[in-house]
Amino acid sequence: MVSSRVRLTGLTAGLLIAVAACGSAPGTEATSTSSAAAPGGAAAVDARTATSAADFGGVDKLYEAAKAEGKLHVIALPPDWANYGEILAAFKAKYPGIEIEEETPDASSADEINAVKTRKGQDRAPDVLDVGQSFAISGAAEGLFAPYKVENWDKIPEGQKESTGLWFNDYGGYVSIGCDAKKIAACPQTFADLLKPEYKGKVAMNGNPTKSGSAFAGVYAAALANGGSFDDIQPGIDFFKKLKDAGNFNPVETTPATIEKGETQISIDWDYNNAAYAPIMAGKGLDWKTVIPSDGKYFQLYAQAINKDAPHPAAARLWQEFLYSTEGQNLYLKGFARPVLLPAMIADGSVDQAASAALPPVDGEPAFPTPDQVTKANEAVASGWGAAVAG
Repeated sequence: MVSSRVRLTGLTAGLLIAVAACGSAPGTEATSTSSAAAPGGAAAVDARTATSAADFGGVDKLYEAAKAEGKLHVIALPPDWANYGEILAAFKAKYPGIEIEEETPDASSADEINAVKTRKGQDRAPDVLDVGQSFAISGAAEGLFAPYKVENWDKIPEGQKESTGLWFNDYGGYVSIGCDAKKIAACPQTFADLLKPEYKGKVAMNGNPTKSGSAFAGVYAAALANGGSFDDIQPGIDFFKKLKDAGNFNPVETTPATIEKGETQISIDWDYNNAAYAPIMAGKGLDWKTVIPSDGKYFQLYAQAINKDAPHPAAARLWQEFLYSTEGQNLYLKGFARPVLLPAMIADGSVDQAASAALPPVDGEPAFPTPDQVTKANEAVASGWGAAVAG
């Protein structure tokens, strides 16, 4: 199934293409003191302060250090979100000897940040984070992350990474409208369509925009479709109030189960989620269609970061190397997510052509808000959503 994962996120500069489980018991103290021999037999390297694989003598030596730790603790990585199930399996196969502890796959970005703070010093603290960019920015400002630059650092476009490596974007998608064409006579193609009376009680979202990345993006996209801008998300909040007042807004959070039961026949969500629903729902007798609304095109990326106090610091860094390898990026693409290195992989011919061709079509290139604009939009949604839509 495709998970209902709540993530609050944002995006900065443009791309060329429209483009964590049972850990130790609470209170268990971390004991990892990972180190690795430096090139030429120099003094051991403290994995916690390593800023690149070169500090270990290359990725192979980094793997040795990670294998010595024996574990990687991850949180909020649903197996059916952006193909994380296959990504986790591929990492295990490529790097045997490292046990992956997966916890709370449907956790939010806020939950991840909270786990970093409240589990400091514990073996069950998350080693790595996959969070919305606004959380990446705020977490970096709070001093929660360790700087690290993967081997493919220079291929990550400017604006998609913090300059010292405290966070770096990984994959993303467009806001889209999913629809069960067997239950809806004419599926909506735009945000304006969603206000039509025939959609009464049918328009849902993947979560609450104060916590959910896809829902927050849906509000931003609605703003763009209704005279708003990256500096002004209020028209998006106002749109959802109109949607509620018209009786069309459905407060049920979209999940594969709610779609199958017919409880959420129209859903505003990432295109990679809606696209992944289609083959699943086809086997259940549904015809799930996905469209990127022409009046509100909005694209976002999530970001990776390493916990500054990661209990398994070498494994954390090896995980990042894998995600930003051609193999890792193509695995995101296979899950309908648009990887941050997609432009570079198209340029050098290493992209998975079949996976690229399967992406939901979109015309033109996206525009992107700055971190400050995203922060301002998050604040507006946090303060205005409840009064406008909740209750």
